[in-house]
Amino acid sequence: MNAAVIGAGGWGTTLARLLDERGHRVTLWARREEFAQELRQTRKNETYLAGVEIPTSIEITHEAEALERKQLYVFALPTQSTRIVLRSLAGHITHDGAIYVSASKGIEQGTFSRVTEILQVMLGADASRTLALSGPSHAEEVAQKIPTAIVVGGEDPSIAREVQSAFFLPYFRVYSSSDLVGIELAAALKNVIAICAGITDSAGFGDNTKAALMTRGLAEMRRLGIALGAEEHTFSGLAGLGDLVVTCGSQHSRNRYVGDQIGRGRKLPEILGEMKSVAEGVATTESARSLARLHKIEMPIVEETYKILFEHKDPREATNDLMTRDPKAERW
Repeated sequence: MNAAVIGAGGWGTTLARLLDERGHRVTLWARREEFAQELRQTRKNETYLAGVEIPTSIEITHEAEALERKQLYVFALPTQSTRIVLRSLAGHITHDGAIYVSASKGIEQGTFSRVTEILQVMLGADASRTLALSGPSHAEEVAQKIPTAIVVGGEDPSIAREVQSAFFLPYFRVYSSSDLVGIELAAALKNVIAICAGITDSAGFGDNTKAALMTRGLAEMRRLGIALGAEEHTFSGLAGLGDLVVTCGSQHSRNRYVGDQIGRGRKLPEILGEMKSVAEGVATTESARSLARLHKIEMPIVEETYKILFEHKDPREATNDLMTRDPKAERW
């Protein structure tokens, strides 16, 4: 296929390498012209994916015209800037017959849109041709060809299988799903729980606490997902439980890092200001809290995370408030 990856961060660079290895003709688009020039000259992305070579067969560009007439478009942009970027690119991205794949993990603030919904609105893309790629897949490990399994979700099974085949490699196993809503929501919401996991790490609470957090966090993710039209089983799969496990425990997790630093007493603006990559869970915490209130879904972990991040609540006080709530049945 003739493919374009839009977004030259760590994940975008990794996905471009995967598609290139699979035999596709790949264009990697960077938002900043000077960054695209640096990548072309060095064939390395030391800012976001240190130590990894970018094959010369991958075209690297900042020009919107280079994105025309592709068969496959993969979007690896921060969720909150996706709409902004697409305003300048939409006229150069082919609609007829193209497939659009989101590799982002977030919920847009204000609109509460999933990224595939943004693609449909901004590009005029048919819902059946917009898909999401998600799962436990840190770019740093995929780039080293460490065995990884992910899932692609889309309404049309035949198109999902086409994307599945486009990325499938011996070390990168791709499953397919028809639950696009569930995959995108699970991918976004687990980042909120990962922030909490970082807080428990820095507080020294131990394995028991983290296990409880992840289990009850998954219950909250599932409750909101079902209310928004997702299928329950998706949250036990790669985009849900799988990504939750890796994001809550990995040294590569940006969201866990934010929580860890918050737990050490640092302020959120300072932490975000020094990070090179985006921690999607921060904005998603605001969106998830608003959605929970809108749909009258109880999400106490999300609520306390919001208060820690944006109302400066002490993490130990938040933990105590969670632990001393009225007793519940586990199925709640």
